[in-house]
Order: sequence, then structure tokens, then C-alpha cells
Amino acid sequence: MSESLTSLERTLLTLEGKLPDRVPVDLHNFQMTARLMGATSFADFYRDGDAMAEGQIKAWERFGHDVLIVENGTAALAEACGVHVIYQDDAAPVAKEPAIKSLDDVDSLVVPDPYSIPVLAENLKATRRVVEAIGDRAFIIGRGDQGPFSLASEIRGMSDFMVDLALGEQPEKIHRLLDFCREVAYRYMLAQIEQGAHCTSIGDSPSGPDVISPRFYREYAYPHVKRLVDDLKAQGVRVAYHICGNSTPIIEEMVSTGATIVEIDQKADLHRSKAAAQGKTTLLGPVDPSGVLANGTPDDVTAKACEALEILAPGGGFILGPGCALPATTPDENIDALIDAARCYGRYDRR
Repeated sequence: MSESLTSLERTLLTLEGKLPDRVPVDLHNFQMTARLMGATSFADFYRDGDAMAEGQIKAWERFGHDVLIVENGTAALAEACGVHVIYQDDAAPVAKEPAIKSLDDVDSLVVPDPYSIPVLAENLKATRRVVEAIGDRAFIIGRGDQGPFSLASEIRGMSDFMVDLALGEQPEKIHRLLDFCREVAYRYMLAQIEQGAHCTSIGDSPSGPDVISPRFYREYAYPHVKRLVDDLKAQGVRVAYHICGNSTPIIEEMVSTGATIVEIDQKADLHRSKAAAQGKTTLLGPVDPSGVLANGTPDDVTAKACEALEILAPGGGFILGPGCALPATTPDENIDALIDAARCYGRYDRR
């Protein structure tokens, strides 16, 4: 099927609240790109900006998706802040040992310079190379890694951070840690935009209802994401905001952060999400990356994509994609089915 718009044009129109020729498609596929490149060690691949960029470009040439998310996982900022990170041969890096043993140590933390920390600098190189190669045709998101709450949970250690929240004995120190994490995210997200990315993004999944209560989200996570988004928007920066799991109880607050894109996954109530987002932001998702895209059939993918399109596309403000990162083993034919669904059925004016 011939198309009149480039992927970049189509996505920008969608973000402006307009109705382009069809719904754009996103691939959250940084793990798939390692497989596509034949990487024998993901550990080496995720620290090589040239390889990551080549993988993203090859994936775009193969699948023709509209939106690319350039990243290397969920631990780069944590590593830059002193967290011990484990690089795995067949999966994304993971935070292992926290950087601080007590909230009293928060003032010892230093905001890293993303251009001088190797893991961040390589990610920035990957974004820059992708933008140089295809940024005039595709919409590039230079991922800003983790949001304030998620980064805080890695720096402090998830278990200890949850105990800090539950005890509620040092709320001012918790907010000080979150302030620090917001500053770290802000600097890195700006650096991604400085590479030419059209948008930046954060994942803040530990702040979602699958982990903490909506009350704790509103008290601790929301104010810092709201300020982060406000500060970036003041610089003319588009922001995408992701929380895994059933974000339904906080979807109105996620939208009210002012994020340009709100990413939802398969657990979210699609009707409520659409109602909250309509005319205010663009939703991205929500096809199950593991249960459907990685382990289903092309027919399964088509069915779930069409279900999402039926609910989320009318009136605009929707980008079809996986609800979170795709496993490296996701079959190519399932990705083709996702993209074909948008091309065949992704009409914004459907009723």
C-alpha cells in the first residue's frame, strides 16, 4: 500500500491532535535489535553506540515502523549514579547493588554529566547516529531512561526504598532523593534532545499501582514527574511517560502531567484510558509484548491490534505499539502483523 506521508509527518500530525492517513506504529525493540545484529554478547552490544544505532536503522529498514525508541534498558542512569549494574549476555542490563545504604547519604550523590559517563555517552551516540541516518523520515525518541521514582528505587535499592515509603519516617529525605533523581533525568533527557531526537521519554514503572498505592504515587511520584515534564516543556521538549502494569487507577494523573505521550500496557482499561487522554495527550501501546507479540501467532497479534485500534484510534491521539519492551525472541512475522494491522485497519475516523 502506497502512503502519502512519511513516518515523521504522520507521527507529528498525530501528536498535534490531527488525523493523518493512518495510526503510526511504534516498536519498543532495543532487545530485538541485538538479535538482528547477531550480537553474541548483549553486554557488549549495549555499551556500543555504533552497534545500537546500526541495529535500530536495520530494524527500521526491515519493518518500516514510524516511531523508534533508542535506549539500552533501564539501568544506564543508575550506573551513572553509582549503582552496580550487571551486564548479561542474553538480556538487558539490570541494577544489582544500590549506590547508597541510607537516605542520609543522599547529599553525597552527584548529578552525572551524560557526555562524560561512557554508558550514557554511547547511548547519546546511538541516538545521534540514528537521527543523522533517518531522522528526516522517522520519529526518533531518545529515551531518557528512568523517571525520578524508578531511579530512586535503583539508587536506594528497591526493597529498602519500599520500606522507607512504608515507614514514612523521613518524607523530606525521600523527596530530596527524588529531587536529585529528577535533576539527573532532566539533564540526560535534554542531552537526548541535543542529539536531534524529536522526543525523549522516561519509564517510571515502580511508581505504578502494581507496586505502590495510588496514594503513595500522588504523594511521592507524581509531583516530581509533573515538575520534570513542566521543566522540559518550558524548553520546547516533548516527553513520553511510561508505567508498566495496570495504570488505570492513576491514568488521569498520568495525563495531567502534561506528557506529550502516555504509554500504557495490556493491563490498562482501554476505555478509561481513552476517556482520560482524549484531546489532552497521545496514548501509545498497548499490545502485550510477551504473551502476544513474542509468543502468540500473527493472527493473535492482528486480533489484539485491531481491538486496540477499535477503542483507542477514534478521534485521534493514538500510536499503536507494544505495551513495553519487546523480548529479543519476538518473531519477525508478528512484528509484520502489528504493522500491517495499522496499515490496513488503523483509521482514526473509524466509528
